[in-house]
Amino acid sequence: MKRREFITLLGGAAAWPLAAHGQQAERMRRIGVLMNLTSDDPEAPGRVAAFAQGLGELGWAVGRNLMIDYRWGAADTERIRKYAAELVALAPQVIVASSSQGVAALLQATRTVPIVFVGLPDPVGAGFVNSLGRPGGNVTGFLAFEYGMSAKRLELLKEVAPQTTRVAMIRDPTVAAGIGQFGAVQAVAPSLGVELSPIDMRDAGEIEHAVTAFARSPNGGLIVTGAALAALYRDVIIKVAARQRLPAVYAFRYFVTSGGLISYGPDNVDQYRQAAGYVDRILKGEKPADLPVQAPTKYELVINLKTARALGLEVPPTLLARADEVIE
Repeated sequence: MKRREFITLLGGAAAWPLAAHGQQAERMRRIGVLMNLTSDDPEAPGRVAAFAQGLGELGWAVGRNLMIDYRWGAADTERIRKYAAELVALAPQVIVASSSQGVAALLQATRTVPIVFVGLPDPVGAGFVNSLGRPGGNVTGFLAFEYGMSAKRLELLKEVAPQTTRVAMIRDPTVAAGIGQFGAVQAVAPSLGVELSPIDMRDAGEIEHAVTAFARSPNGGLIVTGAALAALYRDVIIKVAARQRLPAVYAFRYFVTSGGLISYGPDNVDQYRQAAGYVDRILKGEKPADLPVQAPTKYELVINLKTARALGLEVPPTLLARADEVIE
């Protein structure tokens, strides 16, 4: 979707109620969406389009039987709390959220409005659901990955850069997922001959300073955990990794398309299409408590050969053969 078309799509929200006025044959439903990105993030159009496509395939059309209110949290706690309260006040039939911060803020505002999350790593550990099979409250959705996938990322780092003996893991220490992902890697690091250390990300300056300091010693590499802050600061992380010549493995494809080396994780965009299915079921009367949290069925391996060459790395043919996508 082109940027102009995306802006038109968002701007059209103001006209949706007017369009609905002439369509009295169908009941108008309202959905709130609390995104963890900024509205001008390059990833935003694909996610919005996938969600709209999924809804459209199920018979929902903005302006005919549906209104959608978007809010963009930009991984900012205060902004997310404000927008969560705004969305709840609009009395939607369901709200979609794409970060742990977003779900937490929404649960502070409501325990009755259904919430469908996209891309959360540990909703049970965060206390959002009772269990994956029986969520039990007003929240359900789609997992980003299992913690064990973080260990797989360390294996990939050693495969592409065998000389790596020191690894810094960039994480958000304020959420359970940051601690859980670090723990999964910590459990396997000794068997791979790796010394692991955390880098906590709170702002761009802290990340750049910590990675630069880490890179002063040789044989280093990075693992970047899946987190809303990592998405927000991905350009900073990718640039400092390149500048310090550190091989890095990321959780999602969009890091690699932005210049990162390797990613291993689920298809983020497709999860929004799947979320549309749960929104449809809730709008038709089902309850989040009865809809199981779903784990990804496929993980994508994406490799950026241009970045590998810039780092002086030769990607093993066996690794290239396993890749779902290779960026030249």
